[in-house]
Amino acid sequence: MTDYDAVVIGGGVAGRTAGSFIARAGLDTAVFDGGDSLLRRNAHLENFPGFPVGVNPRLLLDLMRDQAEGAGCDWHDLEIADVDRHPDDGFVVKPDGEDRWIHRADRLVVATPGRTDYLSELPVETYAEDGSTFIDASPAGRTDLDGLYTAGRLAGKPLQAAVAAGHGAEVALSVLEDADVPFAFDWSVPDGYFTDRGRDVPPGVEEVSAEQRRERERRSLEVMAGHFADPHPDDPDPHPELRSDGDGE
Repeated sequence: MTDYDAVVIGGGVAGRTAGSFIARAGLDTAVFDGGDSLLRRNAHLENFPGFPVGVNPRLLLDLMRDQAEGAGCDWHDLEIADVDRHPDDGFVVKPDGEDRWIHRADRLVVATPGRTDYLSELPVETYAEDGSTFIDASPAGRTDLDGLYTAGRLAGKPLQAAVAAGHGAEVALSVLEDADVPFAFDWSVPDGYFTDRGRDVPPGVEEVSAEQRRERERRSLEVMAGHFADPHPDDPDPHPELRSDGDGE
């Protein structure tokens, strides 16, 4: 059984963001992605910060996966079939197609809009609104079950990618706080920004030299140019009601 500090279930915008933030802070993190992010149905994402004329939604998800894996996340292209409490501590996770518990996690972030069936063994409070199911949680994603968090649409947040990203980050900070990870904020700042003022560099912050800054910018330009050189090969996913034979049957 593989042990993780945190497991994120759901590979949409909220889940990918949460995984990136948690892993960057040094926790062993895994993301389980069933491949059904709502964003894949979008034609062209036109209101996400940083893209003045929009961005291909599937490309954005690719970029976010690269970022999460680069931060240290283990990525599993699998749906989760079942979750339960570990007899000692944390949670156990069973991917689809398995007949035994495969992974254990101290903390669990769930971000699967409209899907909670795999949580049936846990005392999770849900509620229905306008035909959708949500998990009852605090604004920062904490549920009444210690160690279980929810992010994005499943937490009742509006169906907007930018909101999902922000909430995924906020929930990640809840995880770090509850795990007692020394963390102030996730910044890189110019060399001397803190130390030249006689201050310690806060946890989570990195001072970088001018040479390091230029190299990081060079690398970012190179990577982004590669991603945006050609149109994305994938078309939007159809709505589930239209997937079988085109008439909603």
